[in-house]
Amino acid sequence: MLILRVLENVNQPSFLQKMIVLNFLEKIAQDSQIIVDVFVNYDCDVDAPNICERIVNGLLKTALGPPPGSTTTLSSAQDITFRHESVKCLVGIIKSMGAWMDQQLRIGESNVPKSLESDASKENHSNPSGEDASSPDYDLHAEVNSEMSDAAGLEQRRAYKIELQKGISLFNRKPSKGVEFLINTKKIGGSPEEVAAFLKTTTGLNETLIGDYLGERDEFCLRVMHAYIDSFNFKAMDFGEGIRFFLRGFRLPGEAQKIDRIMEKFAERYCKCNPNSFTSADTAYVLAYSVIMLNTDAHNSMVKDKMTKADFIRNNRGINDGQDLPEEYLGTLYDQIVKNEIKMNADSSAAQSKQANSLNKLLGLDGILNLVTWKQTEEKPLGANGHLIRHIQEQFKAKSGKSESVFHTVTNAAILRFMVEVCWGPMLAAFSMTLDQSDDKLATSQCLQGFRYAVHVTAVMGMQTQRDAFVTSMAKFTYLHNAADMKQKNVDVVKAIISIAIEDGNYLKEAWEHILTCLSRIEHLQLLGEGAPPDASFLTASNVEAGEKVLKSMGYPSLKKKGTLQNPAVMAVVRGGSYDSTTVGVNSPGPVTAEQINQFILNLNLLDQIGNFELNHVFANSQRLNSEAIVAFVKALCKVSMAELQSPTDPRVFSLTKLVEITHYNMNRIRLVWSRIWNVLSDFFVSVGLSENLSVAIFVMDSLRQLAMRFLEREELANYNFQNEFLRPFVIVMQKSSSTEIRELIVRCVSQMVLSRVNNVKSGWKSVFMVFTAAAADERKNIVLLAFETMEKIVREYFPYITETETTTFTDCVRCLTTFTNSRFNSDVSLNAIAFLRFCAVKLADGGLVGNENSRADDSSTPMVNEVASDMQAIIEKDDHASFWIPLLTGLSRLTSDPRSAIRKSALEVLFNILNDHGHLFSRSFWIDVFNCVILPIFSNVRDKKDNFIEDGQHSPTSPSPHHEGSAWDPDTSAVAAQCLVDLFVSFFNIVRSQLSSLVSVLTGFIRSPIQGPASTGVAALLRLAGQLGSRLSEAEWREIFLALKEAATSTLPGFVKVLRSMDDIEMPNSSESYADVDISSDHGFTYKDLEDANLHTAAYVVSRVKSHIAVQLLIIQVVNDLCKARLRFLSAANVGILLDIFSSIASHSHQLNSQIILLKKLEKACSILELSDPPMVHFENESYQNYLNFLHDLLVDNPSMSRR
Repeated sequence: MLILRVLENVNQPSFLQKMIVLNFLEKIAQDSQIIVDVFVNYDCDVDAPNICERIVNGLLKTALGPPPGSTTTLSSAQDITFRHESVKCLVGIIKSMGAWMDQQLRIGESNVPKSLESDASKENHSNPSGEDASSPDYDLHAEVNSEMSDAAGLEQRRAYKIELQKGISLFNRKPSKGVEFLINTKKIGGSPEEVAAFLKTTTGLNETLIGDYLGERDEFCLRVMHAYIDSFNFKAMDFGEGIRFFLRGFRLPGEAQKIDRIMEKFAERYCKCNPNSFTSADTAYVLAYSVIMLNTDAHNSMVKDKMTKADFIRNNRGINDGQDLPEEYLGTLYDQIVKNEIKMNADSSAAQSKQANSLNKLLGLDGILNLVTWKQTEEKPLGANGHLIRHIQEQFKAKSGKSESVFHTVTNAAILRFMVEVCWGPMLAAFSMTLDQSDDKLATSQCLQGFRYAVHVTAVMGMQTQRDAFVTSMAKFTYLHNAADMKQKNVDVVKAIISIAIEDGNYLKEAWEHILTCLSRIEHLQLLGEGAPPDASFLTASNVEAGEKVLKSMGYPSLKKKGTLQNPAVMAVVRGGSYDSTTVGVNSPGPVTAEQINQFILNLNLLDQIGNFELNHVFANSQRLNSEAIVAFVKALCKVSMAELQSPTDPRVFSLTKLVEITHYNMNRIRLVWSRIWNVLSDFFVSVGLSENLSVAIFVMDSLRQLAMRFLEREELANYNFQNEFLRPFVIVMQKSSSTEIRELIVRCVSQMVLSRVNNVKSGWKSVFMVFTAAAADERKNIVLLAFETMEKIVREYFPYITETETTTFTDCVRCLTTFTNSRFNSDVSLNAIAFLRFCAVKLADGGLVGNENSRADDSSTPMVNEVASDMQAIIEKDDHASFWIPLLTGLSRLTSDPRSAIRKSALEVLFNILNDHGHLFSRSFWIDVFNCVILPIFSNVRDKKDNFIEDGQHSPTSPSPHHEGSAWDPDTSAVAAQCLVDLFVSFFNIVRSQLSSLVSVLTGFIRSPIQGPASTGVAALLRLAGQLGSRLSEAEWREIFLALKEAATSTLPGFVKVLRSMDDIEMPNSSESYADVDISSDHGFTYKDLEDANLHTAAYVVSRVKSHIAVQLLIIQVVNDLCKARLRFLSAANVGILLDIFSSIASHSHQLNSQIILLKKLEKACSILELSDPPMVHFENESYQNYLNFLHDLLVDNPSMSRR
């Protein structure tokens, strides 16, 4: 306690005494185990003082020196000596903490700062074991538990103590709030008795506030006060001794009512303990008041006229129930009070009020501290020392009397976290203030050692806040952000930071950002000093040539030109800025003077002490970092590089080039670690690759290409995805970049990588095809052609590599080729892509990915029992590999609706060739999928065709055909498509038989077309189907065909009737007028002739529709007639009935059409005026009835019985 008193005396200490104390603490700090044990046994003990904390705070006060404006007896030299020695002690403490931590965690010397090794070796030589060295001191204690290492228990004790002290501190500000907090946090019980015990036994409570709390009128406070007083045992005590014993724990409040309540209860308690002392409690109550007044009168220097013994006796006459107390008794009581003042155990309320804001108000030994005032002139040396010695003796007696008083020796390094939480703030303040204010080499060296040890301890213990505080403080003291003010000590800080990076890199985590920022600024200043042009000179152009120049300029020339120091980058650096600013000096106002320039040049010479080797060593050492540290290192470097590249005035590539380097260094790490590294780098490359600065983006993409070339040199095993993840940034930038130059560069980079490393590409094929897919959809022709050139070479020469390790890449290849087929720049690209799709199909079939041998042409045979397993396996394989066929086939299916005729025909031809050539590999269920997803969507426009040409009445012979280029097929394409469909169905009839209804629906859709061409196509295809299948069709299937023909014949009638009704309101011109006359009259404005002209156009359209309709009806008659001739004798009565309905409906329709005399006259007049041939109305009716009668005749002759039915 005496040591702490000397240490904490800052203003007027004895130089000799304090030097002895500092030397003593320095020696104590050399033993790491003692430092830890002191903290554990005192600072973690609820009933013990915070010795370690007070030592550190006392050293901080000494390091900071006397407060400004205070008087001191120290000379300047003595003050400096104290400051240096106190910093030295703090360094020794944090050094011992680090050495103890390294010993417990078994951290090798390679992880300890090299500058510490010599000292540590000496220490270990003389003291190989901390426990052995300090064992003599342990003999002083009765019980020693050297095996105790329960860090969890210590943690709980320390946490309990901290929270308890928080409650005490709150009590000393507002008692009721403090008690409430302690009850809520379960530090004390909620009963009045437990609160009273807390007030009576807890050290650190303000005695005045205890008295105020006990005197409150609140019900709970009253109960606490009663419990407090009832806890005293005054039995056999003299009244003066009793009241002295009672008042030793608190100070009576100043309010009379509070005193009255307390003394009233005291009197009651005293009389209860001593029932024969007074006649009533009233006597004790009045006498207690008299004693307090006497104590104040006798010992208050402000009172001039002191109370005499006679006065005291006279004042207490008649208080004992009307009787006087014995004068001898009162005289003895008077002498006791006058001779020995009634006061508390540590009566120093004045000192407490003066120290209310001090650092050590609640550090544990407040009873002792309260005896020590800041000014010796206010002390009574003999009296104070006497009280101090007596109190220390009482503390020792109290301590030794506790059964749980055991000295603990810990070996668990976790306890160090709590030590750091206590010490780091004062240490940071001491090191920072000294380093900032002193230029002395020894002082700054000590501070830097302290910083390095502190960073080592906080980093290893994972204390992020404390670690970052020390590192950030060091980074600010480099003055790299304000180079014109740099000094040698700032360069020393830079050296220390580099040492920390190399020695403690495994533990720095987020603090790497500050260190790497310093390295970046060092390199920037060195380049400026060499006269090299700034990176911005390479990264400001927005054209392609400037970007290509960046790709080639990986190094920087050393151009020492005389005028280089006048460039804007140098001016900005000379102006300086704050540490946190990303662009130094940009917004700093004012011109730069010649003196500043000269000082800056001199300071740059200081940086010559730090060479490129030291900087590069940090990055080369990254390959020695552990798996967690390297990820943190890469994250920090990416963040620093991003700040460099995004600088609006001075973009730089230093950290970017270092990223490439460290990626090379660490590429051989295990896959799991490398994957985590690349996740960080990938996001970085994507972000910078999408930069608005074209040259920066080009530089980054080329850097990524270099890394990818190196990465693809490594073999990748099957079922891994590392290559795909590595190349993913190319894909994302390709898809999102708005720069043509960047997209073209990516295509070139990927092409070069694939063609030069094709043997090693495995999972990377997926990203390659995604890049080329994006390129295929690009709006720039040169990018599309460039990508297809590589794609062509891949498919032609390297196709086996695509599915060598992962068959799913086949689908990516197909999707890529499908995208190329949609290219609008060059038909040759699309046609070649279609051809490559056919090539892919051949490869897919040859590979046997879908091998269902039992689904060939005829599957009517029943498999043997022993073949069931293999058949099931084949179905499974089909399900597994359907995903390969479906994208290929659906891609070709969609191409059949391409607006370009050549592409449509080529896609149609290739699609059906693939299905015909390889359909035997498909199972029955897969064929259903093919029909639903591939074939039927091709004919969707035919199947869903509605007769909607009449709704608006706007169509005419001069109107564009609904089947114009880009929306539907031309007649040739329709004929080819229908023929291919029928041939495919016939070839695989036994497998796809269930799809007959869908096929017939497609063909009747052709027939229903209001245009003769598609209808003819449908009729021809239907006849081809019926002719080739013949007897293979069942009665039900024939019925399905006939019903479809019936529906085709009747479904167009409502729409045709609407067409005819459009003629009802039309009046044809007189027959004497010609169409030419009508046409000429239309030149004279909108007259009646114009109306007649419009009517003629409508009539022309109606004539055309009538002719087409008759032609379609006749085609239906033809196909039905042909089918009847071939199959009439085999048809059932139901099917014959359907055919009769078809003939009857068409014949009736033809007759009805010929019966509309007015319509016929209008059509005849229109045809005459328009010089068109008349619709073959009569021929239509004759043909329909003739075929109807022929069918009836053949039925009667060939099958009389059926004709009767």
